[in-house]
Amino acid sequence: MKASLQALFRDAVDSLRDLLPIVVVIGVFQVFVIRQPVEGLWTLVTGGLLVVAGLAFFIFGLRLALFPIGEGLAHSLASKGSVFWLVAFAFVLGFGTTVAEPALIAVAAEAASVAASAGVISNSEAAMNEYAFGLRMTVALAVGVALVIGVFRILAGWSLPALIIGGYVLVVVLTTVAPPEIVGIAYDSGGVTTSTVTVPLVTALGVGLASSLKGRNPMLDGFGLIAFASLTPILFVLIYGIFV
Repeated sequence: MKASLQALFRDAVDSLRDLLPIVVVIGVFQVFVIRQPVEGLWTLVTGGLLVVAGLAFFIFGLRLALFPIGEGLAHSLASKGSVFWLVAFAFVLGFGTTVAEPALIAVAAEAASVAASAGVISNSEAAMNEYAFGLRMTVALAVGVALVIGVFRILAGWSLPALIIGGYVLVVVLTTVAPPEIVGIAYDSGGVTTSTVTVPLVTALGVGLASSLKGRNPMLDGFGLIAFASLTPILFVLIYGIFV
C-alpha cells in the first residue's frame, strides 16, 4: 500500500512538471502580451489541479492494470502457440479500444455536423448519427486490421519500414481519387486513434508478444503497432469516402 501511494505521488509530481511549461507560456502571454486581468482565476486554478490529479491517476492506472493486462494476455497466447486466438485477440483489442476512444467519438460527431451543414448528408439527427457511427466503425475496423498485420509482422519478422512506406504510398494514391471532403477527415482519423485508450494497450500487446517469442527483440520488434494504427484508418476512411 505504501509503495502504491509513493508511486501515485511520483506520478502526480511528474504530471505537474509536464504541465508547468504550458502554464508558464500561458502566464507570460497573459501578462506581457494580452495584458488583461484573468477572469475566474480560482476556477482556472481548480481546473488545473483537477487536470494534474486526473493525469496522475490515469498514468498510475495504466501501469497498474492496462499494461500488465496487454502484456500478460499476449504472452499467454503466444506461449500456447495459438496463432488464431492471438490474431483474434489483437483484432478485438484494436476494434474495442478504438470504438471507446473519446477523441474518435468527438471527431466523428463533429464531422457529421459539418457534413450536414455542408449538404453532404441530410441535415437530420438520424443522418448525422448514421454518418458518425459509420465513420467510427470504419476507423475501429481499420485499427483491428492494423493490429492483425502488426502481429503477423512480429511473428514473421516482416520489415516495418517496407510496410509503412508501402502503406503511405497507397494513401497518396487514394488521396488523389477520394472525394475532397473526406480527405481531411481521413487524415485526422489516423491521429485520433493514437490517444488515451488505444496507445497503452496496443503498446503492451506488441511488447508482450515480442518478449515471449524467441529471436524477437522487444525494442526492435515490440514497437511499431501504433504506426499501423495511425496508417490504416487513413486508408479505410478514404476507401469509405470513395464507395460509401
